[in-house]
Amino acid sequence: MSQYIVAALWAVVGAAAGLAVRWGSVKLARLEELEPGNRWWQRYGPPVLCAVIFGIYGFEISSWLLLVVRSVFVLVLVQVIFFDFEHHLILDRVMFPAMAFALLVSLSPLLGGGLGLWHQDWWVGIVMGLGAGLLFLLLSIAGSAIFKAEALGFGDVKLAVFMGLLLGWPFTFSALFYGVLLAAIGAIVFMVTHRSMKGTIAYGPYLALGALLVLLQLP
Repeated sequence: MSQYIVAALWAVVGAAAGLAVRWGSVKLARLEELEPGNRWWQRYGPPVLCAVIFGIYGFEISSWLLLVVRSVFVLVLVQVIFFDFEHHLILDRVMFPAMAFALLVSLSPLLGGGLGLWHQDWWVGIVMGLGAGLLFLLLSIAGSAIFKAEALGFGDVKLAVFMGLLLGWPFTFSALFYGVLLAAIGAIVFMVTHRSMKGTIAYGPYLALGALLVLLQLP
């Protein structure tokens, strides 16, 4: 089958999966006693972004198993991006299963599978996950002590653990760099549009965007 046909078909799958992500996020918001919004970017953002990334993957990845696995990780990151932007919250109901799945993928060579952690040893993801989580935990504690307010939430810490499990070495650092850079841009945009330096931004979406950018660059 032509790569262009596969890409087009997988983009349609991505759009449908993105709609499912939005539907699931609405249900999860209500479980958390939050009111889901109905702005255009909240409704159409997940299916459009998923369709674009799925289409790219469908063109570039020949292994169906790898295509499905990476697409599942995309859905997790897209859910985090839009839910955290909307509610400033990263859900344990999403993060813990995602971390378990990322761990399973990293351990797949031990189980006889061919996925691996992007051609890395099975233990690399575990080390990077623990390291990234510890780093963000320390940053969260230090930020709270210095600014007397929550600088990073525990949701960001769990997201960092997931990114380490997912990306391993050295891709986790690349994703964190992208996340910090995008967050700085987002903070500037916030200050300009609100004409104030007061207020907070959700950090998780920028980290997740950084992870998405790195996933797109992986072989």
